[in-house]
Order: sequence, then C-alpha cells, then structure tokens
Amino acid sequence: MRRRVSRQCASVFGRPMIAAIFLATSAVAASAQTTVSLADQTQVVFATVRSGSYANTNIPGLETRAADSGSSYLRRAMLKFNTEDGIPAGANVTSATLTVTVKQASADATRRIGAYQVTTSWDENVVTWNTRKSGVSWGAAGGDLGTRLAVANVSNVVGSKVTFDVTSLVKSAVSGQLGSRYTRIALVDLDESTNESWRMYYTPVDSSNRPTLKVIYGGSAPPPPPPSVDTKSDGSTLRILEYNVHHNGLGTDGVNNPNRVADWVAKINADVVTLVEVESWNSYYSGDGVALYKKLLEARTGVTWHTLDIQKYGDWSSPGQRNAILSKYPLISTYRHEFSTGDPRTVGGVTISVNGRTINLMSTHFDWQSASSRNTQARELVSYATGFSEDRILTGDFNDQADKTSMQTIISSYHDAWADAVKAGTQKSATDNPNGNTRNSRIDFFFYSRGEAHLTLKSLQVVDTRDGNGVMPSDHRPLLAVFSVN
Repeated sequence: MRRRVSRQCASVFGRPMIAAIFLATSAVAASAQTTVSLADQTQVVFATVRSGSYANTNIPGLETRAADSGSSYLRRAMLKFNTEDGIPAGANVTSATLTVTVKQASADATRRIGAYQVTTSWDENVVTWNTRKSGVSWGAAGGDLGTRLAVANVSNVVGSKVTFDVTSLVKSAVSGQLGSRYTRIALVDLDESTNESWRMYYTPVDSSNRPTLKVIYGGSAPPPPPPSVDTKSDGSTLRILEYNVHHNGLGTDGVNNPNRVADWVAKINADVVTLVEVESWNSYYSGDGVALYKKLLEARTGVTWHTLDIQKYGDWSSPGQRNAILSKYPLISTYRHEFSTGDPRTVGGVTISVNGRTINLMSTHFDWQSASSRNTQARELVSYATGFSEDRILTGDFNDQADKTSMQTIISSYHDAWADAVKAGTQKSATDNPNGNTRNSRIDFFFYSRGEAHLTLKSLQVVDTRDGNGVMPSDHRPLLAVFSVN
C-alpha cells in the first residue's frame, strides 16, 4: 500500500523521526553544502493517470505512453516529493535533480519524456485522469501542468536511468513561492503516438532503483534583489496594477493581513488597481472588503479612490468573493456581466478618461475547475467587450496559460502584454522568475485590444513582493502595466 506524503503522514511517523531522516546534516553551518535525497515511501508518493476508459481509475504505478487525446493508452506518471519537511524553508537550493529508472518498456528505442510542474495538489490514492482529489476535478483533464522543466531521452533498456534538472521548481517550492512547499512533477511522453511508446518506471515501493529527488542546498539565503519598481506617473501615462490578493490578503505565511497588500499598492503608485479575491461578509472578512481597501489606500496615498464592486457570482450585493476596481480617475460609467456557464463567474468594468482618451478597463476571474467553462467564458468575454468603445484593456486571473484554448481565443483579438513586452525587451521580473509566472505559472494577464489607437505599452512588470524571509502578502504576484496614452 502506498503511504501518502502529508502532514498526517508526519504525525503518524513522528515529526522528530522524519526530521532526523531528512535533515541529518542540517546542523552544518549555513554556508556549507548539504545534500538530501528523497526516495522512500515517507518522502514521495506516486500514481499514473490514464485517459479514455481508465479516466476514473486510480493506478498505483509509474508509466508514460503517448496516444491521441481521449485514447485509453495515454498515460502520465505523477510524483510528489515532501520538500516541505525535507528541505528547510528558505534554504538556498543550488541543485535539484530527479532520477527515474526504467523497469519495463516496449520496442521504441528512445522516447522524449518531459518533466512538468503540476500546479495543483493531488491525493495519490484518489488521483485519476479526471480528478485530483475526491470530488475535485483537474482544471484540465490529465493534470494541471505548468512549466516544462526539462526533457530527456528515455531508452527501452531495463535498468537505464534518466535524470531531469528540476532546480527551478524546487527552488520555488522551498522558498514558499508556490503556496505549498511540496514538489509535484508529471512525466509526459512528448513524441508521436505509436504502439511501442510505453515505459514503466520503478516506484518508491520497490526495493531498489526508486525515483529519487536529490537536492543540494547551502543554508538560508535572502531572495534576489527585486527589480526596482517604476513609480513615476504623469497625465499621459496610465499605470494599472492587477493583483490577486488571495482571500483578501492571505500571505504565503498563512497570515491574513490586507495592510501588507495596501503597502505594496501604495508603493507602486498605480493610477488604477484591479484586485481579485477580495472578500466581504464571510469567514475571511466580516465587513465590506472593497470599502476596506479603499480606506487603506486613501490613508496611504492621501487621494480619493473611486471603486467598483464585482461580486464573483453575479449576486452583486451578496456576501462572498469579488473583484474590485479602484481608480484615482473618476468613473465615467461602470458595468457588470455574469457569464453563462461553469462555476458562476463575472466580469466588470469602468470607463475612465486619460489624457482626453476614453479607456474601458475590465476585470475578471475565470473558472478554476473546468477548461471547457474557461473556453466558453473567454468567448463570451471577447463578445461582451466588443460592446464597449476603444481603447479596451482586459485584466484579471484567468486560471489558464497563454497557450491554452481560452487564452488563444482572447489573444486572437487582443495583445498579450507580457508577450509584447518580452519582444520589446521591456518586461521586468525577478531573476529567479524569468518566465513572468504570477503564481505557479503565468495565469494573470493584461490584454489590450488590437484595434486600439491610443495605447502604447511601455512596460509590464511582475512585481516581486517577497520580504527578507521569502514571504509574500498573497500566493500571487501582482502585475504592473504602464501604458502611454496619446
């Protein structure tokens, strides 16, 4: 029977014993190099997810195979390593490698296997192609895959070993950037579909050749210095900040403190702020969350902020989660719309005048559970937005990556500001976040319409909000877009 890696596991086996197993050398001075190898059943759990007729079957093995979408032959190997207890929080990870060993294989001499970050948590005794936890679906069937970390050629020779460099993922997990400090990886066959693509790998329950995550770290280290934040503003420049504040300000240290969010917003000196996951009259905040942030910003900036409350489910005055738009510019008009499908979601917008030009700015938060619902919401958003005059800007947490169908639907009519900034060399992000990830991947966006006539993107920055201990005020990083309005 597989043993789950979790806080419950730690309590069963005793945290002192786990600590002794994982950190036998942790008394070494911070400047020394420490090597930890996570391999046994107390440190790693596993499963295979398989599509088609097996899409709801939990498979206790590690297999990869390529096949057309929907085929019962398509398989992905899932691994989760307990780097939360195995590596000290904030440790300076210098190297992390995953090694797996071929146990059985079909005839293809070699297959390209990619190691991907899995962006959401999953339970090893429950996970399937369709579900990650009991009663909880993946955002995309087959696993919520984030950044591709490495690619390796895997032979069909039994006993052959293959290693993937996963340093970037382990660094992010250990530093607390991902919320959870576990390391979750999926192995995916990247080559064409054939009958001879199957690979089976040794698992943690085998007596030898177990999958191993080898991590080398050298003690605690502060995060790299963040790039400076451009705080200049003038009448022809529009500075917009998008920020998912995670249940009203729940930081990666588990502390809910909206003041930390407000401090950053005030420091960045945006003209307009769009906030996602503001909470009102519920267990996260007992009052009006939008009014709270208006009060906090006015106290810090000394100016009046104009607001729009966009309740998440379209029950505009009801308790619960919402988006908020806060603007130093007066609101000429406001509007809100509920999407037709999925976990009820909405979009809201404001019309403002900047340098004599009309700007329609919209904020949304797409369904996190269903890719199909996100696809529908994207189509509806594009259609709805065409009812408003240029120039238009769409922003928010879209719960999808740029290459997904939902985002491509929007990109067909709108510029992806990050992609444009990369082309122009005006993107800004921390040195250990070169891809501009806003959470585990890039799921927060700025889009501006291809038909706009008066907007020029000057820069887009993923703002690094880590303190000296690597703690962030939210599990998302904010985005600052700077436009010239001409």
